[in-house]
Amino acid sequence: MSTSTSMQKAQRRARKRKKKDLCKLQVGKGIKQTFRPTLPNRNCPWKTPKEEQTARQVMVEATLKVFRALLPGLLTDLAKIPDPRNPRKTKHKLTVLLLYGLFAFVFHYASRREAGREMSRPVFFETLKQLFPELESLPHQDTLCRLLEKIEVDEIETAHINLLRRLIRNKKFNRHLVKKQYLIAIDGTQKFTLRECWGEEYLQRHTKGQDEGPQYYVYLLEAKLVFPNGLVLPLMSEFLNNTLDEVTNKQDCELKAFKRLAERLHRHFPRLPITVLLDGLYPNGPVMALCRKYRWGFMMVLQDESLPNVWKEANGLHKLHPEQAYIQTWNGRRQAFWWVNDIVYEHGPNDRLKQTIHVVVCEEEWEEVNEKGNIVSKTSRHAWISSEPLSQKNIHTRCNLMARKRWGIENDILQEKEQGYQYKHVFSHNWNAMKGYHYLMHLAHLLNELAQNSVELVEQVQEVGIRGFIRLLRDTISGPWLNKERIELLCKKRHQLRLSV
Repeated sequence: MSTSTSMQKAQRRARKRKKKDLCKLQVGKGIKQTFRPTLPNRNCPWKTPKEEQTARQVMVEATLKVFRALLPGLLTDLAKIPDPRNPRKTKHKLTVLLLYGLFAFVFHYASRREAGREMSRPVFFETLKQLFPELESLPHQDTLCRLLEKIEVDEIETAHINLLRRLIRNKKFNRHLVKKQYLIAIDGTQKFTLRECWGEEYLQRHTKGQDEGPQYYVYLLEAKLVFPNGLVLPLMSEFLNNTLDEVTNKQDCELKAFKRLAERLHRHFPRLPITVLLDGLYPNGPVMALCRKYRWGFMMVLQDESLPNVWKEANGLHKLHPEQAYIQTWNGRRQAFWWVNDIVYEHGPNDRLKQTIHVVVCEEEWEEVNEKGNIVSKTSRHAWISSEPLSQKNIHTRCNLMARKRWGIENDILQEKEQGYQYKHVFSHNWNAMKGYHYLMHLAHLLNELAQNSVELVEQVQEVGIRGFIRLLRDTISGPWLNKERIELLCKKRHQLRLSV
């Protein structure tokens, strides 16, 4: 063993000892500790082939129950999409093609080519067909791509939204709400970049230090349902499209896309109690007015350089009302809140429009062990604009259980980009087909999240991890592991989705 390796191991052991000492110190001070669950570092718990076969059977059956509970309504909606193909020359049903593309994302295949190669294996397809009899035939991935170029792909997202509406109507998420509010985080992200322009819809920019000409890229706005227990569900996407503004001939932007997304969100959920969680781009009068028009609550990040007049008034009123403060310990951090209510924010032509807003600032302190094994103090500062007046009774709820949950959308987008869903992959250069693949990916992500957070599967997912669970599921279907008689009986029964607490 080299000297450097020995030193690294010694440093790791020293950091672990320091962390234990810090934990004991904080417990002695009455600071409650929270730990992030990690995957267990041990050998496979199955001791015999029989145990492994039983465990795989139980896992597939539990997954199948969730999918069988959700797919009937979803397939009914997908079947309503108009099929532009010639019926005399059509070999595969539209629902078969869309379901085939959906499962390519469910099983985390990296490309159309890999999905076509792996899913067409005789054992895999026969098992998949037994699990889902709706797959009447075996299409080619290029056939799906040609279909997505022609159909109204927005109807795929409509089917996705209708699925969530049924779950909301059936009160599946009621135990996970915050003050009876559905939290919807909205954030923009880049999908991929190109050096060639494959359509007039693509955005364009010039990068510094490169003389290769303009760069073309796809950017979109994502809306996701976030819950305090960490569950994040894809809800809606709004693509930035350069062909939408023919009057000013200006490039589409995130704020324009937000207006379109908000209008669609309100149209699909007109009576849903919603609180939107927004980052530092959105604190402005038109966005606040739009949220209040739709009767939405909001928590927006307020950056130091944003709305200087609001900051000036907030700091001034804070000196006059020092009693509007609260200190608590949460997640091992000491939080010092102060807030100011009823600030009048003026905007629009000649400042004729007004919004009454409420500002809260949270200053945090905590201790952690750095890479050198020393205990160091850390600080951070956060500020938000609230649509509702603030008080000591609701400050924790609105800041920690609402506003901070906006970070869930960033983690979820990162998961889609880097952990199996191929968010950044160009499945097709055709704009319509590219959107169709994106909607199928979101639909697959939704089904996976609901299955992995169901009562029967949540412990197994914690044992092997999300990607480990998908890999295990895919390998099980690929081999002769399953009892076909039990699967046939299971497919004939009706099932109900039950989410874990």
